[in-house]
Amino acid sequence: MTLTEQAPASHPLARAPGRLTGTLRRVRGQRATVLVGGAVFAAVVLVLLLTPWIAPFDPAAQDLTRRMAGPSADHWLGTDHLGRDVLSRLMHGGRFSVTVAAVTLLLSALIGTLVGAFSARIGGLLDEVLMRVVDLLIAIPDVIVALFLIAVLGTGHSTLIAALTVVGWTPFARLARGLALEINGRDFVEAAEALGCSRTFIVVRHVIPNALRPVTALGFLRFGHKLITVGGLSFLGLGVQPPDSDWGAMLLDAQPYLEQAPLLVLVPGLAIFVTALSVTLVGQGVEPHADDRA
Repeated sequence: MTLTEQAPASHPLARAPGRLTGTLRRVRGQRATVLVGGAVFAAVVLVLLLTPWIAPFDPAAQDLTRRMAGPSADHWLGTDHLGRDVLSRLMHGGRFSVTVAAVTLLLSALIGTLVGAFSARIGGLLDEVLMRVVDLLIAIPDVIVALFLIAVLGTGHSTLIAALTVVGWTPFARLARGLALEINGRDFVEAAEALGCSRTFIVVRHVIPNALRPVTALGFLRFGHKLITVGGLSFLGLGVQPPDSDWGAMLLDAQPYLEQAPLLVLVPGLAIFVTALSVTLVGQGVEPHADDRA
């Protein structure tokens, strides 16, 4: 082909500029998504960390003379049916909701990744049994299992975390197993096997590090689900117990006053939505695509 000739539209050289432009556009979009979501979530976390020092009132302090008051200079988001400051309750309640969701997610990711990676490495009957267990647990809604465990073990922080972890590890196990099956066929894994490296060494040194980015992306995407589940269980009265509170419990307390003071419902609901959306945006931004793995 001479310099003056043009490549046909179907020729790879003709498609290269378009593919490059599309890749650059996608990379810029991913970066913007991560920045926006990360900035919002970082702001939420910063406020929650500083809550003991910046919260204007004791979240449990009652003032019946100012119950159901609207926003004012003293109470920026008003007060609830017991005269408690809504902003202070929102900040302190967010610490519980976000902490439980984060701890549950970390435990689920750790357990699921290890189970999936070792299951793929071991193979055979054990792998088949573990994957059938995963399929069974995935088919059961998280809330159903949580309700059963809470009914047996009682309410409490540890029970709520355990209940959400029991089925929370299954998506990570399925993803880690699929990634491990692909990684096990790569040259560096075969070289490690030829050198006599142990199964544990190969999983920890080679399989898990190469599966870390997809697992991290899944973790970000699952955080919103965990946060909503924690709020839902608290809304049912199975989460944090009075006088403590979280965003789900605030929704429960505000339900009878929806028409009289809709702000009491809007504030915690919006907090759950914004926090879950910000982390989901980060997960969508760091999620690996086919072109990244090629």
